[in-house]
Amino acid sequence: MLILGFESSCDETGVALVDASGDATPRLLGHALHSQIEMHQAYGGVVPELASRDHIRRVLPLTDAVMAQAGLPLSAVDAIAHTRGPGLAGALLVGSGVACALGMALGKPVIGVHHLEGHLLSPFLSADPPQFPFVALLVSGGHTQLMRVDGVGRYELLGETIDDAAGEAFDKSAKLLGLGYPGGPALSKLAQQGDPAAYKLPRPLLHSGDLDFSFAGLKTAVLTQVKRLAQAHPDGPATSHLADPLTAQQKADVAASAQAAIVDVLVKKSLAALDQTGLQRLVVAGGVGANSRLREQLNAACARRKVRVHYPELHLCTDNGAMIALAAGLRVQAGLADLAPGGYHFDVRPRWPLAELSADTAV
Repeated sequence: MLILGFESSCDETGVALVDASGDATPRLLGHALHSQIEMHQAYGGVVPELASRDHIRRVLPLTDAVMAQAGLPLSAVDAIAHTRGPGLAGALLVGSGVACALGMALGKPVIGVHHLEGHLLSPFLSADPPQFPFVALLVSGGHTQLMRVDGVGRYELLGETIDDAAGEAFDKSAKLLGLGYPGGPALSKLAQQGDPAAYKLPRPLLHSGDLDFSFAGLKTAVLTQVKRLAQAHPDGPATSHLADPLTAQQKADVAASAQAAIVDVLVKKSLAALDQTGLQRLVVAGGVGANSRLREQLNAACARRKVRVHYPELHLCTDNGAMIALAAGLRVQAGLADLAPGGYHFDVRPRWPLAELSADTAV
C-alpha cells in the first residue's frame, strides 16, 4: 500500500510517500520539505497567517517533487494521510484540505494522523529501528512528554511538562541572549563555545519523585543571570537589548549552562522512566532530539545501563511528511485506520492529547 503524507502543522511543509505493503516496516520512497524559518525570522517567531499562506504555495510543488522521486503517478497512491493535529488551526487546514481534495479526486481513503504520534514512530524509518515495547521521550517545540509505548496506538502517559516545554526553554533562553529565531539551534551552537558549569542554574523537578517536567523557572533563572552580568558591566545595562553588554564568552557560558540544565533533567527523567517501567529500550523523538549534547549524555547513560536508545535520522527530527505517512502506514498495518473512501471534510484538532489515541479504534 502506497501512502502519501502531508505535514503542515506549523512552519514546515512536508510531503512524503511510503510503501506500507504487507507486515514489513514501511519504506520511504520519496520525501520533500520546505522550512519557513527565513520568512519568520523577521518577526522573531512564527506568524500563523503567513505560515498558512506559505503552506498553500508550497504543498503542490512538493507533492510533484515527491512523486517524481518515486517515479510514480498520483494515481498509484492507495491512501492519503495528513496531520490532523495538534498545531496551528489554519496551517492544519491546508494539509487537511489538500489531502481531502486529492482523496475525493482519486477515490482514495484519507487518514488523519496525530502529529506527536508521527514523531513518536519516526525512528522506525531509521537504520536502527526500535522494537516494542519502549519508553519514549517526546521533545518537540511545545511538548515534553515521557510515554510508555507497547504498540501502535497503545500509549501510556508517564509524565509531561507542567509549564514550559524543553524546546520553549531553549527558545526563550536564546531570546534572552539576543540570538533571534529559531532560538533552540542557535543556543545549542553557541553553547559549544561555552562552559556548561560556568553558572549554577536550577534543574526544576529533578528530585520530585515523579516523571513530570517544569522549565519555566529555568527561563527565569537565565533572565536573572543575564541581568546580573549586564548590571556588572562598566557601561551598565543595555538600552537596546538586555544581553548587549555581555561579552561573547559570557553569552556562550550562559548558553552552555542553560543547555546543560535542560539536558540533565531530560536525561535523569528518562532514566527514571526506564527504572519505573522496567523496560530496556528508549526512543527519543522530536526536534530537540537532534541536540548533540542530549544525544551524547543519553548515549553514555544508556550504555552504562545496557539500554538501547533509538533516534530518528537527523533530517527527520524536525516536522516532516515522512513521519506522517509512516504513522498512517503503521496504523493501517495494525488495523487502526479507516480505509473506506468518503468522509472528505475539514476535521482538524489544534489541541489533541496524544493519550486520547489509545481510546480510538480508528482515525
